[in-house]
Amino acid sequence: MPDEADLVDRERLREFLAERLGETDQFDVERHDQGFSNETLFVTWGDRDLVIRRPPPGETADTAHDVLREYEVVHALQDTDVPVPTTVAQSEDTDVMGCPFYVMDRLNGDVMRFVELDRFGDADSRRQVGEEMVDTLAAIHTVDVETVGLDDFGTPEGFAQRQVDRWTEQFEWAFEETTAEREVPEIHRIGDWLDDNVPESSAHALVHGDYKLDNVIFQPGTPPEIGGVLDWEMSTLGDPLCDLGWLLFFWPDPEDDLTPLMQTMAPSFTADEDYLTRGELVERYEEKTGVAVENQRFYRVLAVYKMAALGEMFFARYLMGNSDNTLYQMMEDGVPTMADHAVEIIEGERPL
Repeated sequence: MPDEADLVDRERLREFLAERLGETDQFDVERHDQGFSNETLFVTWGDRDLVIRRPPPGETADTAHDVLREYEVVHALQDTDVPVPTTVAQSEDTDVMGCPFYVMDRLNGDVMRFVELDRFGDADSRRQVGEEMVDTLAAIHTVDVETVGLDDFGTPEGFAQRQVDRWTEQFEWAFEETTAEREVPEIHRIGDWLDDNVPESSAHALVHGDYKLDNVIFQPGTPPEIGGVLDWEMSTLGDPLCDLGWLLFFWPDPEDDLTPLMQTMAPSFTADEDYLTRGELVERYEEKTGVAVENQRFYRVLAVYKMAALGEMFFARYLMGNSDNTLYQMMEDGVPTMADHAVEIIEGERPL
C-alpha cells in the first residue's frame, strides 16, 4: 500500500494550491485508505477542506487520464440537480504528483457502507434513504447531456451488448489462472443467456457506472438528504437501466438469504422491513424518470455477472500472488455463489 510520500510532492502541491487559492499557514495532506481504484487524498488548506483524486502509482498514461475524465463529468454537473462536490482545479502537470489529478471541495456528511447511521434508524428515515437513492439516480439519468457539454462523453448505442462482451472477456482472462483450482460452468450459461437477451433498444443517458449506497454521501442531520455522488470514474453515456440493475444487486430485500459473501459486499440493513424493497425502488424510478423498466431480469443478471467477473479477477490475482486481500481469497467460493444467484434470477426464482 503506498503512503503519502509515494503519492504527492508536498511542496509542489503547496505551490499549486497557493497559485489558485492564495497562501495559507495551515496545510496538511492525509491519504484516505478506503477504495480499490483511484487514490484519494484529504487536504487541509487554511479553513478549507479539499479532496484530491489521482490514479494509483504505476498506472499507465492512458489509465491515468481516467481521473481527468472523472473531473470532466463532475465539473459538468456543477449547476444541475445532481449533487456533486464543488470542483476546484485539474492538472496534467506530472511534476506535482507524477500523474494527472484534480481537486474538489470535501463534503461534510457520512457514507453508509455496512452500518446504518443512528440518525436514520426510524421507519420514515429508512424509507427516505431509498427514495433519495432513486431520486438522485433519476436526476443523473435525466441530465440534458448536450446542455452540460457531455454529449460526446460516450457511445450509448450498443452499450448493453458491449458490457456483456467486456465482462465475458474479463472472465476469459481470469479463467486462464483460476480453472486449475476450480471451474464455474454456470458462468458460460449466464453469458450465453445475456447474449441472447440483450434489449433491442434502450434509453440513452448519462450513467454513473458504480451507483450504490457507499458511493453517495448523506448530509449531516435529518431527514436523509444526499449531499454528493462520488466516484464517477466509470461514468459514460449508455443504458441507464444498467445503473439501476447495479443498485438493485447491492440492495438486499427482507426475504433474501444474506450469505457471508453478500455481507462483505452489500449493507444488510436494507433488508429491514422499513426500507423500500427492490420492487418499490423500481416503481419509484419509473415514476421519476418516465422510463418503463422492461427486461428487468437482464439488467439484474448483468449486474451479478459484472460483479462475478470482478470477483474472478480478484481470485486470479490472489492465485498469482499479487494480493493477500481476504476478499480476493473468498472469491474461490464467492463467484460460484454469485453464479447460482444469477441463474436463480434467470429462472424466475428471485423476482422483484
